[in-house]
Amino acid sequence: MAATMLVAIWPAGIAEGLDAGNAASGASPWPMFRGNPALTGVASSLLPDKLSLLWSFKTGGPVKSSAAIMEGRVFVGSGDGSVYALDLVTGKKSWTAKTGGPVDSSPLVLGGKVFFGSTDASLYAVDAADGKPLWKYVTGDKILGAPNWVKSPKGDADWVLVGSYDFKLHCVDAATGRSNWVYETGNYINGSPAVFEGKTAFGGCDAILHVISLDKGEKVKEIEAGAYIAASVAVADNRAYFGHYENEFLCIDVDKGERAWTFKDRDFPYFSSPAVTKDRVVFGGRDKLLHCVKRENGENLWAFPTQGKVDSSPVVAGDKVVVGSDDGRVYVVSLKDGNKLWSYEIGKPVGSSPAIANGRFVIGSDDGSVYCFGMKK
Repeated sequence: MAATMLVAIWPAGIAEGLDAGNAASGASPWPMFRGNPALTGVASSLLPDKLSLLWSFKTGGPVKSSAAIMEGRVFVGSGDGSVYALDLVTGKKSWTAKTGGPVDSSPLVLGGKVFFGSTDASLYAVDAADGKPLWKYVTGDKILGAPNWVKSPKGDADWVLVGSYDFKLHCVDAATGRSNWVYETGNYINGSPAVFEGKTAFGGCDAILHVISLDKGEKVKEIEAGAYIAASVAVADNRAYFGHYENEFLCIDVDKGERAWTFKDRDFPYFSSPAVTKDRVVFGGRDKLLHCVKRENGENLWAFPTQGKVDSSPVVAGDKVVVGSDDGRVYVVSLKDGNKLWSYEIGKPVGSSPAIANGRFVIGSDDGSVYCFGMKK
């Protein structure tokens, strides 16, 4: 029941059908990695045609974490071991929360709390208002992927899900940090688990797409992927979309437990997580390309070339796609044909993924800074 409610709130292709008035109203948060629990990477906010740098904020380490944006604040991790809360309008720091290692994990904002993993092997919960620590849950190894969430089966609690390099997916109570269940796999879990219809789907370095039930953390299916999966999986209409290390991008029919289609171009791995719209799938590759294929059958529609690998996960906002590249640039391209609409040179690799809300997008860079782009008043 609770998971169905989640899907109703965050349908795949959430931007389709949104009129510009709704999108521009400001009611367009980005509370987590990829924007929603199904990890589809589609924003409910539109972006202006003319973009400018509005502000940047310097941290003490590379910013591989992707931001969450909620109630006028930006929450983002840094390689300096901290998570920062910044004002979305001005970029001024509200608070800092410290951990014992670099924070590549993207924060989840839920119920007045901010949840994030650290390479110190811990999942943290802090108060969204002031960053004060609420609890810490320790796993057996580093956490690089973003946490996700689901309502408990009874609907009386929020549960937080996170994968760890201890080979396990952990489900903990959002209020207390106490463990609900732990599911063990055969290798590292690098990405974030996708939530859909009472289940979660995630890949790992064991080369398997795991589908497990959320109520008790029990196995539903294991589907061979053929190579290890570094990216997060996006799920829409019971199909899972992801790339792997042996140069293929897959669409898996979850019900049947088999491939619906396979996209293979050149021999380069995929670390980027996909954006899934009503009829398209967009993803970056280590072949220095941003790819767009038909969602129905994986047929190639266009590829946009950059000068570096694209580990950044693209986000679709209306008719635009935003993505970073290791060539040190951020790009906005047309969803329709892949033509470049805009770019900005940061100068250092951009492996962080964009977060889009309120007509702005926020992205981090290996230069240690967080950047916010939008329309100058």
